[in-house]
Amino acid sequence: MVELKTDTSIDAMYEAGQVVARGLTAVREAADVGVSLRELDEVAHAVLREAGATSPFLGYRPSFAPTPFPAVICASVNDAIVHGIPTAYRLRDGDLVSIDFGAQLGGWAGDSAITFTVGRPRPADLRLIDTAERALAAGIEAAVVGNRIGDIAHAIGTVCREAGYGIPDGFGGHGIGRQMHEDPGVPNEGRPRRGMPLRHGMALAIEPMLITGGKDGYHAAPDGWTLKSNDGSRAAHVEHTVAITEEGPRILTAR
Repeated sequence: MVELKTDTSIDAMYEAGQVVARGLTAVREAADVGVSLRELDEVAHAVLREAGATSPFLGYRPSFAPTPFPAVICASVNDAIVHGIPTAYRLRDGDLVSIDFGAQLGGWAGDSAITFTVGRPRPADLRLIDTAERALAAGIEAAVVGNRIGDIAHAIGTVCREAGYGIPDGFGGHGIGRQMHEDPGVPNEGRPRRGMPLRHGMALAIEPMLITGGKDGYHAAPDGWTLKSNDGSRAAHVEHTVAITEEGPRILTAR
């Protein structure tokens, strides 16, 4: 069931989204060679505490997970696509890092992700990040009243495939509101003019995931959470929470 949000509710979701935006900005600024993923998690945790917000990630346990998630960020490095657990791993020169972060404030959720490099970047990583951001922008541009979920999926998939990247099958965006994960699902590839019509008041987390090697395969790491590319290819993940309005898409997690 899809809950249509009022304009007042969308404003409240914006406040939650801005906590997420501040957290991701703080984590990006703190990330450097030698900094551990757990230290980045504490940076994000401090942002939540300062805002009086809570984490929809911490303690979250979907059906596939062997244990509740132990942190407030997902930190996925190099060949990790999504859901990386922050560990004692210390960032190295040239690492490719994806950070996913959420916040719950006033009964509403926000969710967003960024990918960046640490130290000296590889040109291939910069191209991957640029493509991921273009795919996200294309998906958001398609998130307008009168379009359908398939139009978002098609826009994202077209950018990714034309650039030669793989797309993890079965993972994508989702509805968001009072809970972090709500209906509908938002695939990262699909056919235009198919799926649920987009209406004023819908809120979606749109999140392209790209694999450099051009193949779609992935597997779960031993921790049961982290998804990694099958061939060791590096990956990127970017995301925004977006409200569908008559005036056009409103990015609630804009930084």
